[in-house]
Amino acid sequence: MSAAHDGVYVYAVLRAATALPKDGTGVGSPPAVLRSISQGPLAAVVSDAPPQLRARRRDLLAHQNLLMRLADEGPVLPMRFGMVAADEQSVLAQLAAEESAYAATLDRLAGRIEINVKVLPAQNALEALVAEDKSVQKLRAAARRSPGYEASVRLGEAISGALTRRAVAAGQRILRELASTASAAVPGPEVPGCVLNQSFLVDRAESEAFLLQAQSLGASFREHAEIRPAGPLPCYSFVSAEARSVLVGGK
Repeated sequence: MSAAHDGVYVYAVLRAATALPKDGTGVGSPPAVLRSISQGPLAAVVSDAPPQLRARRRDLLAHQNLLMRLADEGPVLPMRFGMVAADEQSVLAQLAAEESAYAATLDRLAGRIEINVKVLPAQNALEALVAEDKSVQKLRAAARRSPGYEASVRLGEAISGALTRRAVAAGQRILRELASTASAAVPGPEVPGCVLNQSFLVDRAESEAFLLQAQSLGASFREHAEIRPAGPLPCYSFVSAEARSVLVGGK
């Protein structure tokens, strides 16, 4: 391997028969040349890892766009950005060792994509909140009668807490509605400002309808919560961390 490179960058595991995009390129500047290395029924899409790899927007987009293009050809077990193996042989050895587990994951992801939904407290919903929440009504009236720092703090805390409670309740109803039409749902990590961060595994053919459903729910709950759907996405959330970490080490 050339000294100009630092290991093998791994994009995804897929079925060996899956074709690479003819004009597909990888991360780095200039973009790395992709190759597929096979072990039995499985393959890994790799390239030489560029030196001093960083999470630049250009490279993040190149990584995700490639995964989505690969998903057009068949199921993909996606690697997170920045996953690098020591060499091709270590990747092939892991494909052989975990063949049945990887094959089962690919079967589960076949024909499906991921859609992420975040729910936040509604913005500009103070009028609706005051109309419905008696405790906020009382504190607002008290602050007007006797304005001051402590009264303003109490009112602000009450409003913030009430907005969050309303968003949490709406988020749970949104989650139930969306989960009923998805193949699977898993919570994501906590995100500042969000009361819900959930990923859904959705049949590719139903993805547009799912997004429309999410937007419709957002309109229904607009005085309680703001909903932010994103997708289609590679199925990151439905591939276990163990499946990714046993293949490569993040750099």
